Amino acid sequence: MTDSSHENVPSRQRTRFPGISSRAYEHPADRSALVALRKLSGFDTVFKALSGLLPERSLRLLFLSDSVRVSDAQFSHLNDMLRDACYILDLEKVPPMYVSQNPQPNAMCIGLDEPIIVVTTGLVELLDEEEMRAVVGHEVGHALSGHAVYRTILLFLTNLALKVAWIPLGNVAIMAIVTALREWFRKSELSADRAGLLVGQDLKASMRGLMKIAGGNHLHEMNVDAFLAQADEYEKGGDLRDSVLKILNVLPRTHPFTTVRAAELKKWSETRDYQRIMDGHYPRRDEDKDTSVTDSFRESASHYAETVRTSKDPLMKLVGDIAGGAGDLGGKLRDKFTGGGSGGPAKGGPEGSGRPQDPEEGPGTAGG
Repeated sequence: MTDSSHENVPSRQRTRFPGISSRAYEHPADRSALVALRKLSGFDTVFKALSGLLPERSLRLLFLSDSVRVSDAQFSHLNDMLRDACYILDLEKVPPMYVSQNPQPNAMCIGLDEPIIVVTTGLVELLDEEEMRAVVGHEVGHALSGHAVYRTILLFLTNLALKVAWIPLGNVAIMAIVTALREWFRKSELSADRAGLLVGQDLKASMRGLMKIAGGNHLHEMNVDAFLAQADEYEKGGDLRDSVLKILNVLPRTHPFTTVRAAELKKWSETRDYQRIMDGHYPRRDEDKDTSVTDSFRESASHYAETVRTSKDPLMKLVGDIAGGAGDLGGKLRDKFTGGGSGGPAKGGPEGSGRPQDPEEGPGTAGG
């Protein structure tokens, strides 16, 4: 049965990007986090050791034996999406793709020598065709960017950390690398979301997919504008205590919070960079060898500076004030951390009417 709402979807008239480099869609924070990860003490040693030890052949056999491989004969609609995504992003070798029985909606791109894409039944059942197309493009973006290798190591080390938790020093060393990998991977998800948009070329479908991942298959109960308003409230709400809680909440996660991903993707879709890619002006793979590492690092630094300057988060505002040489820094820090006024103490000394509430006088606000 044909769904009339999909008669003129972008899948029938999408732009292709021959020779596109992953640099075209990679988030600056993705590149800088990866640079920081590679500079982490001990990472190179661990990476080289694990590259030879990880059971990649076993991993492939596991999915081959206990999942359903996507093909013309099985999940053919996913196979069409996969080939289409590789065609649009000009990924010459189509990665094997498997559907794994798991009610939790999820997808991943793993592998050392060659990437493998895995999607769960929970995700396949949750998303419609165009939403799923964005997810497949997201995973193909991971493959094109070479993210699969680091994702595989993250999965292995996370599992290893649980097994050696009783070894104090060993666990500390592993968790340092796991934490750095998670920080990078959260940023890489922002890059892959952009790749998903380039493949699906339907922002509404990308937004719907993220909303469903957050709230389930109840689109009639959800609203994109209200969902994005949550991201704005999350960013600017509370005081420094909430900013710290946000950091603590995100540390164990491999993915950014869904509302944040939606806001970031919408913001990028409105930029000149995105429009230039759609117009055919983008970095190409054959130019990658001539790319300046210094320029990439400078771009990442510029991104972070702009993020600090424009952020509504209390902690980021404080960082901006410090960088700008704001006066009365001690009073500003005290006021922001305790939820008091934005200014310093009232005239007449610290016991004046402008004294902020003591942190112990009332409960803090939980961060989202």
